[in-house]
Amino acid sequence: MPTVTEHPLILHQEFRCPAEMLEKERELKGIVTPHVPLTVSATPLVGTWVNCDRATPSLAKLVIATKAREITVHAFGACVPTPCDMGTVDGMIYADGVTSLPAVSFLAQYRFSFKETTITGHLFQNVLFVESFNHFTDNSGRADYYHLDIMSK
Repeated sequence: MPTVTEHPLILHQEFRCPAEMLEKERELKGIVTPHVPLTVSATPLVGTWVNCDRATPSLAKLVIATKAREITVHAFGACVPTPCDMGTVDGMIYADGVTSLPAVSFLAQYRFSFKETTITGHLFQNVLFVESFNHFTDNSGRADYYHLDIMSK
Protein backbone atom coordinates (compact mmCIF):
# COMPACT_ATOMS: atom_id res chain seq x y z
CA MET A 1 0.00 0.00 0.00
CA PRO A 2 1.39 3.45 -0.88
CA THR A 3 2.42 5.76 1.91
CA VAL A 4 2.23 9.51 2.28
CA THR A 5 5.66 11.00 1.62
CA GLU A 6 6.94 13.49 4.15
CA HIS A 7 8.89 15.44 1.56
CA PRO A 8 8.22 19.25 1.68
CA LEU A 9 7.30 19.28 -2.04
CA ILE A 10 4.76 16.47 -1.72
CA LEU A 11 1.72 17.44 0.32
CA HIS A 12 -0.43 14.36 -0.22
CA GLN A 13 -0.28 10.79 -1.46
CA GLU A 14 0.70 10.72 -5.12
CA PHE A 15 1.73 8.25 -7.78
CA ARG A 16 4.28 9.72 -10.17
CA CYS A 17 6.97 8.33 -12.40
CA PRO A 18 10.27 10.27 -12.68
CA ALA A 19 9.05 12.07 -15.81
CA GLU A 20 6.17 13.60 -13.85
CA MET A 21 8.20 14.90 -10.89
CA LEU A 22 8.56 18.58 -10.15
CA GLU A 23 11.83 20.14 -11.33
CA LYS A 24 13.12 20.76 -7.79
CA GLU A 25 12.24 17.21 -6.80
CA ARG A 26 14.14 15.87 -9.82
CA GLU A 27 17.16 17.95 -8.83
CA LEU A 28 17.05 16.59 -5.26
CA LYS A 29 16.96 13.05 -6.62
CA GLY A 30 19.74 13.71 -9.17
CA ILE A 31 17.55 13.09 -12.23
CA VAL A 32 18.72 15.00 -15.32
CA THR A 33 16.13 17.22 -17.01
CA PRO A 34 16.46 17.90 -20.76
CA HIS A 35 17.16 21.58 -21.45
CA VAL A 36 15.53 21.65 -24.87
CA PRO A 37 11.88 20.62 -25.12
CA LEU A 38 11.47 17.55 -27.29
CA THR A 39 9.07 17.66 -30.23
CA VAL A 40 7.22 14.49 -31.12
CA SER A 41 7.32 13.76 -34.86
CA ALA A 42 3.95 13.00 -36.44
CA THR A 43 5.60 11.42 -39.52
CA PRO A 44 4.85 7.76 -38.68
CA LEU A 45 1.11 8.54 -38.42
CA VAL A 46 0.75 10.89 -41.39
CA GLY A 47 -1.06 9.53 -44.44
CA THR A 48 -4.27 7.88 -45.56
CA TRP A 49 -5.29 4.87 -43.48
CA VAL A 50 -7.91 2.46 -44.86
CA ASN A 51 -9.85 -0.06 -42.80
CA CYS A 52 -8.71 -3.65 -43.37
CA ASP A 53 -12.33 -4.80 -42.90
CA ARG A 54 -14.32 -3.59 -45.90
CA ALA A 55 -17.55 -4.51 -44.06
CA THR A 56 -16.79 -2.41 -40.98
CA PRO A 57 -19.78 -0.67 -39.37
CA SER A 58 -17.47 2.05 -38.03
CA LEU A 59 -14.65 3.99 -39.71
CA ALA A 60 -13.80 3.37 -43.35
CA LYS A 61 -10.81 5.71 -43.63
CA LEU A 62 -8.69 8.26 -41.76
CA VAL A 63 -6.51 10.93 -43.31
CA ILE A 64 -3.91 12.23 -40.87
CA ALA A 65 -1.91 15.36 -41.69
CA THR A 66 0.60 17.49 -39.79
CA LYS A 67 -0.40 20.81 -38.28
CA ALA A 68 2.41 22.65 -36.50
CA ARG A 69 3.44 20.35 -33.63
CA GLU A 70 0.26 18.27 -33.76
CA ILE A 71 -2.02 16.71 -36.40
CA THR A 72 -5.39 16.96 -38.07
CA VAL A 73 -7.60 13.92 -38.41
CA HIS A 74 -10.12 13.66 -41.25
CA ALA A 75 -12.42 10.72 -40.59
CA PHE A 76 -14.79 8.94 -42.94
CA GLY A 77 -17.57 6.73 -41.60
CA ALA A 78 -18.64 3.47 -43.20
CA CYS A 79 -21.75 4.68 -45.04
CA VAL A 80 -23.19 3.09 -48.20
CA PRO A 81 -22.64 3.60 -51.10
CA THR A 82 -19.82 6.05 -50.26
CA PRO A 83 -18.06 6.84 -46.96
CA CYS A 84 -19.57 9.64 -44.82
CA ASP A 85 -17.32 12.66 -44.41
CA MET A 86 -17.11 13.28 -40.65
CA GLY A 87 -14.94 16.36 -41.16
CA THR A 88 -11.49 17.35 -39.97
CA VAL A 89 -10.55 18.01 -36.36
CA ASP A 90 -7.32 18.80 -34.56
CA GLY A 91 -5.66 15.86 -32.87
CA MET A 92 -2.90 15.30 -30.36
CA ILE A 93 0.06 12.97 -30.86
CA TYR A 94 1.96 10.92 -28.32
CA ALA A 95 5.34 9.19 -28.24
CA ASP A 96 5.96 5.97 -26.33
CA GLY A 97 8.06 7.72 -23.67
CA VAL A 98 9.21 11.10 -22.40
CA THR A 99 12.46 10.95 -24.37
CA SER A 100 11.04 9.44 -27.59
CA LEU A 101 10.46 11.45 -30.74
CA PRO A 102 8.35 9.42 -33.19
CA ALA A 103 4.60 9.46 -32.61
CA VAL A 104 3.04 6.09 -31.89
CA SER A 105 -0.50 7.16 -31.02
CA PHE A 106 -3.03 9.95 -31.39
CA LEU A 107 -6.30 11.22 -29.99
CA ALA A 108 -9.02 13.21 -31.79
CA GLN A 109 -12.46 14.31 -30.61
CA TYR A 110 -15.55 14.89 -32.73
CA ARG A 111 -18.70 16.65 -31.50
CA PHE A 112 -21.88 16.29 -33.49
CA SER A 113 -25.42 17.46 -32.68
CA PHE A 114 -26.37 13.95 -31.52
CA LYS A 115 -23.14 12.37 -30.23
CA GLU A 116 -19.52 12.85 -29.22
CA THR A 117 -16.89 10.53 -30.66
CA THR A 118 -13.37 10.13 -29.32
CA ILE A 119 -10.98 8.40 -31.71
CA THR A 120 -7.64 7.05 -30.56
CA GLY A 121 -5.06 5.26 -32.63
CA HIS A 122 -1.98 3.24 -31.81
CA LEU A 123 0.66 2.34 -34.39
CA PHE A 124 2.17 -1.13 -34.16
CA GLN A 125 4.36 -2.59 -36.92
CA ASN A 126 2.90 -0.38 -39.67
CA VAL A 127 -0.68 -1.20 -38.66
CA LEU A 128 -2.91 1.39 -37.01
CA PHE A 129 -5.26 0.11 -34.32
CA VAL A 130 -8.07 2.65 -34.11
CA GLU A 131 -10.52 2.76 -31.23
CA SER A 132 -13.68 4.85 -31.31
CA PHE A 133 -15.72 5.69 -28.23
CA ASN A 134 -19.21 6.97 -29.06
CA HIS A 135 -21.39 8.79 -26.53
CA PHE A 136 -24.92 9.81 -27.54
CA THR A 137 -26.08 13.23 -26.31
CA ASP A 138 -29.53 13.41 -27.92
CA ASN A 139 -31.54 11.45 -25.31
CA SER A 140 -32.38 8.87 -27.98
CA GLY A 141 -31.93 5.97 -25.59
CA ARG A 142 -29.20 4.42 -27.74
CA ALA A 143 -26.37 2.76 -25.84
CA ASP A 144 -22.93 4.36 -25.96
CA TYR A 145 -20.60 2.04 -27.83
CA TYR A 146 -16.98 1.21 -28.57
CA HIS A 147 -15.44 -0.13 -31.76
CA LEU A 148 -11.95 -1.30 -32.73
CA ASP A 149 -10.76 -0.96 -36.32
CA ILE A 150 -7.50 -2.11 -37.87
CA MET A 151 -6.16 0.10 -40.66
CA SER A 152 -3.23 0.14 -43.05
CA LYS A 153 -1.76 2.64 -45.53
